[in-house]
Amino acid sequence: MKVDLLKYMTERYLKESNYVNNPGPVITISRECGCPAKRLAAQLTILLNNKLEIKNKKPVWKWISKEILNEAAKELEVDPKNIQYIFEYEQKSMIEELLLSHSSKYYKSDRKIRNTVAKVIRSIANEGHSVIVGRGGIAITKDIRKSLHVNLHAPLEWRTVRNSQKFNISLAEAKKICIDTDKKREHFRNFFHGKDTDYTWFDVTYNCMTFTIDEIAESILRVVELRNMLE
Repeated sequence: MKVDLLKYMTERYLKESNYVNNPGPVITISRECGCPAKRLAAQLTILLNNKLEIKNKKPVWKWISKEILNEAAKELEVDPKNIQYIFEYEQKSMIEELLLSHSSKYYKSDRKIRNTVAKVIRSIANEGHSVIVGRGGIAITKDIRKSLHVNLHAPLEWRTVRNSQKFNISLAEAKKICIDTDKKREHFRNFFHGKDTDYTWFDVTYNCMTFTIDEIAESILRVVELRNMLE
């Protein structure tokens, strides 16, 4: 099920204690541009909750992606559109940072915004039963024992064709988007724990050209069960 993040976070803050003794379970999904991460997250969440219902348990799994933008903006007390660029993996230049810091009382640095995003993601992961798409989730939650980190990749040519059809653009434009977006996403992950560290190694990787969404979701579900992460 798709989560109303603002409602979810409000209810969480109303709890008497935010202390989490046993964080998770949480699943993160990272992907190369053109791989169907959101569709996979939606399908996986359905399978996870179906398994719980079979056991007469309440369906509690949810998937989260860009809704993190609204909660981060709320934490920073800014309009979501003012930090949207971070979620598009853009970065201000040093000159832009300097000018904005002196011209607006609502100015928030790139580092402040990204750290707030990390705080929101970590809080959601601590609460558990979340499938988090992108946003550097692996680097922020890797130390949680009940965590599983999935990576989706596929040949560049295959992803290029998909993006060309999806956005009705030329193959050349689609290829450039894939390459540029992949670089920006990698840089975003590396911001939190550095390049080529243990925190950027995924647990499982799937080739989206040769596996269907249903096959990947079923496979992840099996891993979750084997690792006792369902409940």
